[in-house]
Amino acid sequence: MNSSVAIVTGASQGIGRATAIRLASDFKAVVLAARNEAGLEETAIAVKSAGAEPLSLSLDLRQPYGAKTLISKTLEKFNRIDALLNIAGAVPQIDILEMTDAQWDDGLVLKLHGARRATVHAWDALKKSRGSVVFVSGNSALAPKSAFAAVATINAAIVAMARAFAERGVKDGVQVNSVLPGPVLTNRRKTYMEKYAPLHNLTVEEALEKFPSEAGITRYGQPEDIANLMAFMVSPGGKWKTGSAVRMDGGEIKGI
Repeated sequence: MNSSVAIVTGASQGIGRATAIRLASDFKAVVLAARNEAGLEETAIAVKSAGAEPLSLSLDLRQPYGAKTLISKTLEKFNRIDALLNIAGAVPQIDILEMTDAQWDDGLVLKLHGARRATVHAWDALKKSRGSVVFVSGNSALAPKSAFAAVATINAAIVAMARAFAERGVKDGVQVNSVLPGPVLTNRRKTYMEKYAPLHNLTVEEALEKFPSEAGITRYGQPEDIANLMAFMVSPGGKWKTGSAVRMDGGEIKGI
């Protein structure tokens, strides 16, 4: 994929950063999008060291113009898009009876609508390159719980949206899938545990140690685990896979 270009949103940290660095081995250029300029700069250095040309774009995909700017600047610089990985977005983990309308809307605006807009704006370029799109959802889409209602609902909506794009993609030559990670040990999860632990009379270290056994898994996932999966999904070897929701969670969800 010597002349190919990938876009990674949420590239300043966690799964987004790991994915951008992993794709640097396969793509000529990797476009990095996030709001955190300092984090983007760190990712750009790592991407360049890994062999790809980085383009850092500090922008807010919650805003309607954000996705259009992302795609237009990518095409202005490289004149093509071969892969779009929609990773940006976090949804608050608040009980369904306590979440406000504003909190629901904030969860939707970036992870769902930011990804939708980016895909729509990139579609013509992806048609030309017969490219790929990956939406990041989460395994909570398959197991909704009251304490994670918004997370589960928005993740399920992303899976449905990805399949709708995939149906159109079969006609247009664009491959579309979604990835459903389970408990990945990112800074965001560590921050959550800092709030969770004192409420359950645990230290953060105890809470982090306790969770895997309670979830029935051997360990937390690492951002690189998900990055490797997504790299395969946008590679020539994964090209026949489309319309799939691929769960990777160490076996946390027990089902078919």
